[in-house]
Amino acid sequence: MKPLYLAVDGGNSKTDVVLGTAEGEILGFVRGPTSSPHILGLTGTIEVLRDLIAATRTDAGLPPGTPIDLAAVYLAGADLPIEVQRLHTAIEAQSWTAQTIVDNDCFALMRAGTSMPDAIAVVCGAGTNCVGRAADGRTARFLALGPISGDWGGGHDLADHTLRMAARGEDGRGDETSLSQAVANHFGYSTVEEVSIALHLGELDPTRVRELTPLLFKIATEGDRVAGQLVNRQVTEILAQHRVAATRLGLLEEPHALVLGGGVLRAQHPVLHDQVVRGAVAQAPQVRVGVLDTPPAVGAALLALDALGTAGRAEKAVRTTLAAVEPGAAPLFGAAA
Repeated sequence: MKPLYLAVDGGNSKTDVVLGTAEGEILGFVRGPTSSPHILGLTGTIEVLRDLIAATRTDAGLPPGTPIDLAAVYLAGADLPIEVQRLHTAIEAQSWTAQTIVDNDCFALMRAGTSMPDAIAVVCGAGTNCVGRAADGRTARFLALGPISGDWGGGHDLADHTLRMAARGEDGRGDETSLSQAVANHFGYSTVEEVSIALHLGELDPTRVRELTPLLFKIATEGDRVAGQLVNRQVTEILAQHRVAATRLGLLEEPHALVLGGGVLRAQHPVLHDQVVRGAVAQAPQVRVGVLDTPPAVGAALLALDALGTAGRAEKAVRTTLAAVEPGAAPLFGAAA
């Protein structure tokens, strides 16, 4: 019987589970809710994974008791070595597969974006994170624990700062900016002061502040200086993550891939994207920059195949099959032809 694997990509909003063969055939695919231990706790993560894996086995038509050789599990919230180890121990104890690999979901995203052995991924979605790997197996990563570990940026930070700059621009503490009227108009108020009061009194759902990130890019594109400065700060943060990871791995002067992922970067706002590409090439002249346009679950599956030693012949089939999960998805640079 062909070796079988389970591949899990678990983000902060959803979890994808793939069941496939070492030869590249996809037998089952199930999508479910978040499995992040930061959100659910370790016990909650195991419960979600248990249900999704059972559903994936059913989707694949796998007879009860059929052994699976490998589980490659990549989860948001697996940030610290101790967190990875705890997850590995808990998952391995379930005996879902003969072998278990566990790590952060950014590694799956990176593998989805490239098959180059030297690579770095910068993720800018709700928050930010960065990981890297060298051909010799060394990795680079950040704590990624939010403000307590020095993190800045991502959609939520940008939205919060957009509201802050809009308020300060309106009342005179900050520079005048088009963000002030744009923010007020977005929520249907006359002033940002009214927006702030509505948020304070609970008349406006605070989660709606997250809607301001696309507005920021729109106003920045129109030439507003304050909005532009905020976008530039995000550019600086993204480039710093790439620079530090590349330096740690000795890749600044070497050919390597830079995979950009997460909703903020995948949107490819020109005012952000163009600066990131130019800046990355300026600090690492041989870098090849690409924006992820395929499901990260592809990366989890390919990492499983890497561990099984069959990715070379199976990568094309996996990419072709799983690319259909998201409309318009396509392999990036370095992917199998």
